[in-house]
Amino acid sequence: MIEPHFELPFFTNLLILLVTAKIFGEVFERFKQPSMIGEIIAGIILGPSLLGLIHRTEDIKVISELGIFLLVIIAGLEINIDDILKSLKGRNIIISIMAFFIPIFGGIAVGYFFEQDIMTTVFIGLCVAITALPVSIRILMDLGKINSEVGQKIISIAIFDDVLALSILGVLLNIKDTDMSAASVVKAGSISLIKLAIFIGLLSVVYLLIKKVLRKGDYIQQSLDKLVGFLKGKEPLFALFFVFVLLFSTFTESLGLHFIVGAFFASMLISDSLIGKENLKAIETTTNNMAMGFLAPVFFAGIGLEFNFSSIDNIALLLAVIAVSYLSKIAGGFIGGTLAGLPKNVSLTLGVGLNARGIMELVIANIAYKNGLINTEVFSILVIMGVLTTLTTPLLLKKAFERLS
Repeated sequence: MIEPHFELPFFTNLLILLVTAKIFGEVFERFKQPSMIGEIIAGIILGPSLLGLIHRTEDIKVISELGIFLLVIIAGLEINIDDILKSLKGRNIIISIMAFFIPIFGGIAVGYFFEQDIMTTVFIGLCVAITALPVSIRILMDLGKINSEVGQKIISIAIFDDVLALSILGVLLNIKDTDMSAASVVKAGSISLIKLAIFIGLLSVVYLLIKKVLRKGDYIQQSLDKLVGFLKGKEPLFALFFVFVLLFSTFTESLGLHFIVGAFFASMLISDSLIGKENLKAIETTTNNMAMGFLAPVFFAGIGLEFNFSSIDNIALLLAVIAVSYLSKIAGGFIGGTLAGLPKNVSLTLGVGLNARGIMELVIANIAYKNGLINTEVFSILVIMGVLTTLTTPLLLKKAFERLS
């Protein structure tokens, strides 16, 4: 029998959670670490793992969902579709493929060895394979290497990894409701791939239309400015942007794909050449303020509330996931870079730079956990892996860049 626990009023919970998350996030920022790690730790301290003061209620889950939505949009705004196409050109595609598929097969091998069910096994692989683009950009900026040739390669490969991971996520969520027999998985997988192809087709059409309009001048920007000037409501630009993103999210959900797939790809279509630098900056500022000031801290603290170290009985699985996450990702970048003809020290730097999981891995792990595709133990293991790789990558990457000079 589960013992009832005392629950504080919702807004009291929210106040304590947000203030504690922001304080811990600030502490980690001052030590040049991502604030999300401090926010997760705040949730662990307040949650069932330690104090048991706050539990992840349905209200907190709704706010977390909005946090995921905005975090994915922020990631999408940092990506230009032209950069994705760039990552597919020439030998770059070799690095991108190796940096994704070596880790995903490494993670799947760990899941298989420890006799996890098929969905858990695949999600372990997916979380090991992903690179957190926003975290990679932040680390490279802190090291002053964002505009270096190696830095730009890390970003383009991270973009490829994130796009591919979210596409696979959409397919996996379609398969989850089958009886997992070979025939039903193949059938559901095929239908999911068709749905994904339909969405990518729509995305391609919109992208080509945008490119066609842009060749005729800044027509879209001028029209947008006129419309914003005509509307009398507050923040019309922000509202129009979110209508655009929500249309894509609604379309992907109607196809049976996750809403973040649509949000991510829709925000990728928005660029300064399309709507103007000032408009884009205004959208980014408002989105960042909403996300980083309120929703994202609650989301990351919510992950801490769900985290349960006592649920990890299989320490060998924890160590194996951590080991394969480091070795396979670094090896993937190194092997890919070497096959692409890059010097070995440059290839090693690429692998190290791709090792931070951070935001995107935690988003995917959270979605898998919420959909019942991984249990609390595996979720907690993936949180530890995401935090460790994010914490250690700045130091490892700094040393790798020093070896280049």
